[in-house]
Amino acid sequence: MSMLEIIDLTATIEEKPVLRGLNLLIRPGEIHAIMGPNGAGKSTLAKILAGDPSYEITGGEVLFNGVNILEMAPEERAHLGLFMSFQYPLEIPGVSNAEFLYAAKCALCKARNEPLPSKEEFQQKLAEKMALLEMKSEFTERFLNEGFSGGEKKRNEILQMSLLEPHLAILDETDSGLDIDAMRIVACGVKVLMNPQRSLLLITHYHRLLEYIRPHVVHVMIDGRIVRSGSVELALELEKKGYK
Repeated sequence: MSMLEIIDLTATIEEKPVLRGLNLLIRPGEIHAIMGPNGAGKSTLAKILAGDPSYEITGGEVLFNGVNILEMAPEERAHLGLFMSFQYPLEIPGVSNAEFLYAAKCALCKARNEPLPSKEEFQQKLAEKMALLEMKSEFTERFLNEGFSGGEKKRNEILQMSLLEPHLAILDETDSGLDIDAMRIVACGVKVLMNPQRSLLLITHYHRLLEYIRPHVVHVMIDGRIVRSGSVELALELEKKGYK
């Protein structure tokens, strides 16, 4: 059984090909990493999976738990259990972090016909997750991502992921802007979230994140295709020899 199956996916932006027959299979409980040079299509793939309308799908399928999601809106994909951590998280002035997180959790519960958590229940859960990520309580009252450092923004997205508990999380260069301590904390939060029913897709340039979150499979992406796959040792080989 697959969590995510991408079959011969092709896509363009402004009539320029960006994905050229990409294939990928991720099973429940698996962690996959995609590496590749700048312009290979890694972040493009993440955005397409999340439902970014900037891209035109010209062929192929994307099956998420057996459902083709290519015609679904981004919020429909999220309700199915797809989560994406952005490379550059947006700032939303005037909306506190706690308000945003509670609204997101309630929207997810409504879409799934699940009972809404009370604010007290949610605050308790939020405090538990923030303690895990070593985040100060003041984060809840700050406007969403406004004035956050790069590391704080990334840590905040892992907090969102831990509260929404997706089936598949896509982390687009989560290691960008993180120092060693922050990376360790973020990695710990990610690993606690993982279980046999949850999968993870990491997009990264560097091997160092994979020292904290060891993937089952490492893929090399070049020119809109996955050209090679292997164990975590493949990432070490790339560090030494480069993509050529």
